[in-house]
Parts: sequence; C-alpha cells; structure tokens
Amino acid sequence: APLPAVTASQACVGFIGAGGYASSVLVPAFAATGARLKSIASATGVSSVHVGKKNQIEEATPDTDSVLADEAINTEVTTRRPNSHAGWVRKGLEAGKNIFVEKPLTLTRQELDDLGSFYTAMDRAPLLMVGFNRRYSPLIQPIAQALARKSQPVSMVMTVNAGEIPADHWTQDMDVGGGRIIGEGCHFIDLLRYLANSCIVDVQARAMDSSCKDSVSILLSFANGSIGTVNYLANGNKGFPKERLEVFCGGGIAQVDNFRSLKAFGWPGLKSQRLWRQDKGQSNCTRAFVAAIEKGDSSALIPVDELLEVAHACFDVVDQIS
Repeated sequence: APLPAVTASQACVGFIGAGGYASSVLVPAFAATGARLKSIASATGVSSVHVGKKNQIEEATPDTDSVLADEAINTEVTTRRPNSHAGWVRKGLEAGKNIFVEKPLTLTRQELDDLGSFYTAMDRAPLLMVGFNRRYSPLIQPIAQALARKSQPVSMVMTVNAGEIPADHWTQDMDVGGGRIIGEGCHFIDLLRYLANSCIVDVQARAMDSSCKDSVSILLSFANGSIGTVNYLANGNKGFPKERLEVFCGGGIAQVDNFRSLKAFGWPGLKSQRLWRQDKGQSNCTRAFVAAIEKGDSSALIPVDELLEVAHACFDVVDQIS
C-alpha cells in the first residue's frame, strides 16, 4: 500500500546509529509517539536492519549520509558514540533537520562553543534537543510543580550508585566516550538545574583517588541561592538503589528512589506515590520532542541556552578532577 503523505508538521524521523540503547529504548520510544520512522542507518547495516524490522522503520541502510540527504526526513535522531555527536548535530542542522541527540551534546568545550555559536547565528534554527530524560520522569514533574509554589531556595542531593566500569572500556576513554561525568553524570547536573529553576553560577568538584577518577562529589550553586550535590560513585554495591534524589525546601522533603517511588515528608500538596515499574522519563521526553515539531510549540523542551549551560558545567567538573 502507498505510504501516507507527510504533512508539513508531521515528524519524519531518520535515526543515525542502531546500538543497544537505541534498539531497546530510544527507537521504541519514538515509535510510540506515532511519528513516521522513515530510515535507520548504521555503519555495518546489519544492526540497522534488525532494529528497523523490529520497529517497523521503512528502510535500513549503511549509508548514514543518506539520512541527511533525504528531504522527506525533517528530524535526525543521533545515538552513535559521543565522539561523533558534535559532527552529526552540525551536519543535521546544516541540512535543516530538527535534532534529537543522545547525551552528551559534544565531547569538548571547543566543540560546544563552536556548535553554540553556529546554532545561535542561524536565522530559522530547527529544534535542538539532548536526551536528558530524567527531568521528564512522572516522579520528577510533581516535585517541580510543588517547588514552583514555594519561594524559598532548594537544597538537593543526588546520589548515583553508578557501579564500576573497567578502565579500558570505551566509556572511560576521554576521546571516545568522554569519561563518566560527561557521558552520564550530565544527566544529574541537568536534573538539579531543572529543579533549581535557576542558572548555575558555580561548580566545585572533588574526585576520590582512583585510576579512573569516576567517584566524584559535585557541588552546584545556583543564582537563586539554591544548592545541589551530585555524588556520582563507582565504588558501591548493586544491592543499593542506583539513583536516589532528595529535595529539601521550606520545611518539606521529597525523596525519589530509582525513579520508582516518591516519598513526601511534611510537604502539603505533594503526594507520595509508587510506580508499577521504573520510569526515567524516556517516553515523556521523546513525546515532548515530537509534539514540539508537530504543534510548533517548544515550551516543553529544554532551552538551548540551558543545554549549553549544563554542558559547560560538566566540563568544569572534568577540569577540576583531571
């Protein structure tokens, strides 16, 4: 049967990369939005064929440049290794595509500055989104709404029981994966930035003495007087929750464990709740991105200035612990 015509506002997606996270999480999340999934490209072609068939993507190809050349595709989703992100984002923007890129946005501060300058100079810039899904979790949203009703600064503690990754793993390679703070710790800096609802004005970081320096305490100070600590630790135990958030504000406390439960203490209007399964916000994040394309309203997306701010904070951490 002939394919339906793509309307001017319909999201038509081309994926660049078909790795494990794309296959198991990101592609299914985009499929659930109802967007048109037109193409998926990977270097070998084998993985893209498998992921494509599983998610009813119209075509699979080893030619990644074909995604950029396809005029029907108005949205590029990039999930390849971090050292390729800046290049694919730049190429996609030059081709006029909306961009959804898995974190991190870039691997170096120079790449970030160059990309930021290029984007802000565009006359009619497409949407640019980084996959910071934690802020979109259904357990985070009620906390953000409750904080909006308070006038006091907020104190936050994010504990990440990240677990050990061998020193020779590609994620530990600063030139490929960017290390664990740039590669994963960025999620939690973004989450605290979101809940503080204020610019980061100072970053202090200390790393435990270890071969990879991947057990790190980060203190963030915000313009509105709020503070946040991220304890990203690789020397823990799997029996403990991987991600625990504690929020203190105006006599109330909220605690989120592993994005499965929210407990509220002395906080009128904020209710404790437990989800049937863990929800880190991936579906809500992709849904918000597709909705922004199709409705022309980007208010639910992360402002680009904020994306750049969080990335700079991550580089500040790395500079201090290197």
